[in-house]
Amino acid sequence: MNISKNQIIGILIVAMSFGTAWVVRGQFGHEQGAAWAAGIGGLALVLVSQRKDWYQRMLSVTLSSAVGWGMGGMISYDQIVGYGRSDNFVNAAYGLFMLFIIGGLYGLLGGGLTGLTLESNGEKKVKWGSLMAEMVVGGLISYGFLVMQLEILMTPPRTEAWAFCLGAGLALVWYMVRNGYRPSLRVALISMLGAGFGFAFGNFLQIVGNVLEINFNMWNVMEYSIGFFGGSALAYGVFSSKWPDNVESPKPWENRVAFLIAIVIIPLIVYIESLSYNTLLERLKSFAGDESVVMFSSIFSGLLVCSVALFGWVTMEKVKFMFAKKTVWLLFVLFFTAYVAVSFVVTGAFFGSISSNHVIYVINIIVVIILLRKSRPPFFSELNESVHRKFYILLLSVLILIAMLAAILTHFAANRSVNVAVQ
Repeated sequence: MNISKNQIIGILIVAMSFGTAWVVRGQFGHEQGAAWAAGIGGLALVLVSQRKDWYQRMLSVTLSSAVGWGMGGMISYDQIVGYGRSDNFVNAAYGLFMLFIIGGLYGLLGGGLTGLTLESNGEKKVKWGSLMAEMVVGGLISYGFLVMQLEILMTPPRTEAWAFCLGAGLALVWYMVRNGYRPSLRVALISMLGAGFGFAFGNFLQIVGNVLEINFNMWNVMEYSIGFFGGSALAYGVFSSKWPDNVESPKPWENRVAFLIAIVIIPLIVYIESLSYNTLLERLKSFAGDESVVMFSSIFSGLLVCSVALFGWVTMEKVKFMFAKKTVWLLFVLFFTAYVAVSFVVTGAFFGSISSNHVIYVINIIVVIILLRKSRPPFFSELNESVHRKFYILLLSVLILIAMLAAILTHFAANRSVNVAVQ
């Protein structure tokens, strides 16, 4: 399957949007941070598609992307990233492979729910209540069996939420298989590979950067990697799959509910958890500054979040929730820039703390906006809805590549140990 310039630009826009938002997510963490970042990625996907019928579903896609990728935000991985620093191949490989699984769960859930939102139509409508119930039950069964019964622990002493996400992901796959949602299944599996590889490769880059003493925030590199590769895989899966034509538009109340959850409630939770006065005062205590600056920072963030929500709501009501490309573009830019802006605040921007990675966030947004002006419909001429055996070959190739990365990290760690001993 040949890839044209239009497809490369389209995939790159989604990848850069996801990657930049995921780096910002590192300032907030948890489910709400991942959900806001994924909502930005979902908006980018709809905007790049240039399908008028998908414009009407922009809020639904934003919400499903936020819920799917955000669900993975409950998984802890702080303990896992340390294994890659080992001079023992088994330990290093364990760390990278576990990160592949964690990242893969992000992509599986996010890609699957996003795909189902695009595929659901009047002839074959997704029963969302039933699906959510199945995913919750699947998650509880998986957690109970793997963690409580078999005591398989990946991230002790922290939560083993990966087991819940695994069960939810398997339930999601089973729902898609038995109901014939093949394009959605394809997107879910491709996104799983992309995000899984991105997380493992990001840890590789992080460790190499630290060993070489590169003067840059290597955590940001790791976070950008999972966002970039996960976004690339999601975009490729969507743009190379066959979707129903002229899907029906959501009802006004569905759009309003999706807007309230994705554009109002999720940013509000981010504000409460990370940007409220008391929380911000604790986070910025390392700065020798006036508490009034912290108060101003908190108020600024609150006003920004509320302004985006209010302006977005007024705009949606003005067009009576009949969205055109201009409306999608406006909400995307607002939602994206607001997320980057509050990340500046939470790291002490009003105390004069501006680092090189902050500048790169802005550059990424500018590049994305420029590319959007040049983008054309990115769908492939040869569309596919099957889950081909090539997937298994690609999976095996990714696993082999990750093993090779682990071997390289082991070599780095061994040389570092020798150098320290000599000194």
